[in-house]
Amino acid sequence: PSVEPAAPPIDRAPARQAPAKRALLRAMGKGIEPLVEQARAARARGDLRATAEALKAVLQTDPRADWAYNELTELLFKLGRRADAEQLARLALRVNPRNAEAHDLLGTLLSELNDLPAGEWHFRRALELGAPQARATANLALNLMQQGRTEESAAHFAAADALAPGDVRTLAHWSKLHEVRGELDRARELLDRAEAAGSAARVDLLRATHLARAGQPREALAILAAAPRLNGDALLERGRLYDRLGRYDEAWQDFVAGKAALAAEGGGLEYHADAVEAFFARLARFFVPDTLAQLPRARVRAGVPQPIFVMGFPRSGTTLIEQVLTSHSAVRPGGELSFIGELRGLANQLFGTHESFPDNLARAFTADQHHAATLFRDHYFARAEQAGLLDGPHRFFTDKMPFNEIWLPLLRMAFPQAPVIHVMRHPLDVCVSIMANNMTHGFNCGYRIESIVHHLAAVANLVDHYGRAMGTTMGAAPHKLRYETFVRTQRESTAGLLAHLGLQFEESCVSFHENRRYARTPSYAQVTEKLNDRSVGRHERYARQLEPFAARLAPLIARHTE
Repeated sequence: PSVEPAAPPIDRAPARQAPAKRALLRAMGKGIEPLVEQARAARARGDLRATAEALKAVLQTDPRADWAYNELTELLFKLGRRADAEQLARLALRVNPRNAEAHDLLGTLLSELNDLPAGEWHFRRALELGAPQARATANLALNLMQQGRTEESAAHFAAADALAPGDVRTLAHWSKLHEVRGELDRARELLDRAEAAGSAARVDLLRATHLARAGQPREALAILAAAPRLNGDALLERGRLYDRLGRYDEAWQDFVAGKAALAAEGGGLEYHADAVEAFFARLARFFVPDTLAQLPRARVRAGVPQPIFVMGFPRSGTTLIEQVLTSHSAVRPGGELSFIGELRGLANQLFGTHESFPDNLARAFTADQHHAATLFRDHYFARAEQAGLLDGPHRFFTDKMPFNEIWLPLLRMAFPQAPVIHVMRHPLDVCVSIMANNMTHGFNCGYRIESIVHHLAAVANLVDHYGRAMGTTMGAAPHKLRYETFVRTQRESTAGLLAHLGLQFEESCVSFHENRRYARTPSYAQVTEKLNDRSVGRHERYARQLEPFAARLAPLIARHTE
């Protein structure tokens, strides 16, 4: 290939060089073999950071070493440096687009970032190019499961198992697939095989999850209580079990500890409140009535299914509403699509970064840039087509990406007529539910209760600003739906929702729990049950823990309960 790669640099400042790094620099003048030996030695002693530095040195000496790109990408991922790992995987594919393992690694990274269609593409490309077949096939199966394509996923898990019988990771994920489909007996069979191939400790969390799903919370708790060490996800699962058993103080302690563990496992994830406030302030200053009136708006693109945007803070009931909508014959599930958030990057490509976003959107005020809204629309549809959402007879598909409301003006430039459903739930119930579940969206806001409260208030204030500034100049106002009202008046609320979309009432939307699709959120199990009010007022059990934060959310609480 013609690309001349730039390898990751080594820090050459003498004052900061550890002895191992000085040894690397000395070895760089002696060819690649000493560097490879240092990388292997560092890996053998379990020093991941030293291994990463040695691999960087290898790439400085040989910028076309596929194996070094692949190993370093995996290491960066293990060290929690996901953005660096993604950048390096992309570089590896620019250097050699036939690097099968790099395709597999980038597919994994993109799937982690919730770009599942792109992840699927790279897994399939890896298999075409001869990547390790069992691993890439299992990765593809997991990706398809996360997209809700469970039948295809099951076939690929079976194929991966045939290629490498007894692989614990394959069996564990395959078991999870059957668990989310409610096929608990088959899930247990696969979990037993995984345990036999590995150890009980490696499947403790899945075993506990299966028991909890089967209505055996005490048995599930006993497994986790006996474990010598729990990771972040296992601590959250134990907290949820304590919650089910009415042991709320212990539940909250596990929620706090689990979130701290997850942040650490992710490489020290933090929420930067000042940066969020500064960014939201920039959005509010630019998107004012006069500016919004000048922005271009795309026409409806005929002949293709149209998106329905389901918005609301995570854990507010958006998965429930998507399940209701996709139980209708005219609506197919899209899930959490990253496409609207990508429009910010597209704006920077179109208008440059001499002015920061969103100020650079002012360039669209002129005739020669007025087509930007159409480009936004067509980018979204191009990504939707890649995901297979434009195929078939459906009139609509759903998009319930968390925090799409931050980009509402961009959304309305591309889709001024698209229906927007805004789901609301008691703010303190939302806080408790986020604490109890692993949530990766929202600038890392989900790892501490203080950050959750701050972000909830900040997003609500921004959305209120948009509502006042936009009025009716950029499409119809969102259809607002309160979770508690929906629970109390399911049939009437469902009928009103469908009428808003211009859809005929279908009984299947009331029986949404019979919809067998897999919703890739922590709510996947709840939406396969009949509607109930068990989660309404959940915050009252944690009144003491939430009391310090109630004042910050008082305006939102008052508005929600009025």
